Amino acid sequence: MCHMFASQDPEIYRTITRSVRLNGFSTSIRLEALFWSILDQIAKQEGMSTGRFISKLHDEVLELRGEVGNFTSLLRVTCSVFIERNQGMNIVQSAQDDLAGEKKVA
Repeated sequence: MCHMFASQDPEIYRTITRSVRLNGFSTSIRLEALFWSILDQIAKQEGMSTGRFISKLHDEVLELRGEVGNFTSLLRVTCSVFIERNQGMNIVQSAQDDLAGEKKVA
């Protein structure tokens, strides 16, 4: 089983830095190539550029929560939610269940 994961092409987890504009300021986001590919797919499905999608997501989180926190982690989770919805998987719910279990033990 580990061979399946260990034998992945290193290009897929190579980190890539892209510049985006958030709240009118230019910043850099560093993610693995796979996550950039998924974000590109999400943006295309939403009918916008990847930069615009990321900016809009950032703005919506600010509006909902007042702060963004760890934005790169949010982008990775966004990719997981996208995969989950398109594959009928329960990745996010499983993670939430695991986290709830950890809180009960602690």
